[in-house]
Amino acid sequence: MSAIEHLSGPDDLEDDEREAVETLLYRLADDEFVIAERYTEWQVRSPTLESDLALSNIAQDELGHARLWYDLLEDFGYTEAELLWERDPEDFRHSTMVELPFETGDWADAIVRSYLYDEAEALRLEALEDSSYPRIVDRVGKVLGEETYHREHATNWLERLAGTDDGREQVQNAVDRVFPHALTLFEPVDPDVERQIDEYGIRTRSLDELATDWLDRVVPFLESQGIETPVSNSSEVTTADLPDVRGRDGTHTDEWFDLYDEFTHTYRELGRDRADRIMSDPDDA
Repeated sequence: MSAIEHLSGPDDLEDDEREAVETLLYRLADDEFVIAERYTEWQVRSPTLESDLALSNIAQDELGHARLWYDLLEDFGYTEAELLWERDPEDFRHSTMVELPFETGDWADAIVRSYLYDEAEALRLEALEDSSYPRIVDRVGKVLGEETYHREHATNWLERLAGTDDGREQVQNAVDRVFPHALTLFEPVDPDVERQIDEYGIRTRSLDELATDWLDRVVPFLESQGIETPVSNSSEVTTADLPDVRGRDGTHTDEWFDLYDEFTHTYRELGRDRADRIMSDPDDA
């Protein structure tokens, strides 16, 4: 199949096409949902009222983006409960960077995490603007528009923090801690399926290409702020720089299982067997 040929709708995909689409959607949706869950931990704890409101809005945006991608998975017959509240934690395919708990009271950790994630998010969304799967293309524009604000917020705060000796030290410590896990944003869920994603044109740039573009952006910027990046090669992700658990392959940190128990607690305690929606699917409007 030509990489530029448009795929069919969800009901008409071949099995391998559907697997490729689903895998990509899980990457997108799980990342957005889990990082939003972490961002909510900063509500009423940010250093200023403005930054508190900004991060709260960013968390809300990311939850909305997760909803857009999970909705596309529901095209294949999944329910929200199956995708989130009743899904085994080992089945989530987010990067380990988004599941890491923030260091207590460390605003630099939140900003570094946001900067590294949002730069990667911009690149992968750009690689979906001409996706062969029309249902994805329909939603990319909305997400990209909101991500621009997220990147500006993180970049402005990074420059502000790195402008003092104490702040620069905090940023450096956060980069040392978070950067190896940020590299997992570009790790495959399954190498064979990831190749199919590219071959079918569902994503127009490979994970390796996206990783190179990301490093070309973030490493020079951090260096311009006096921050060193813990990478062996500034132009590609090497195995030596990756953490032992990577998320995409189903391996996770212990903290992820604690977070999973926390966000599914109410659903389980109420004895729910489905998740009612208070907002309609945008496709139904």
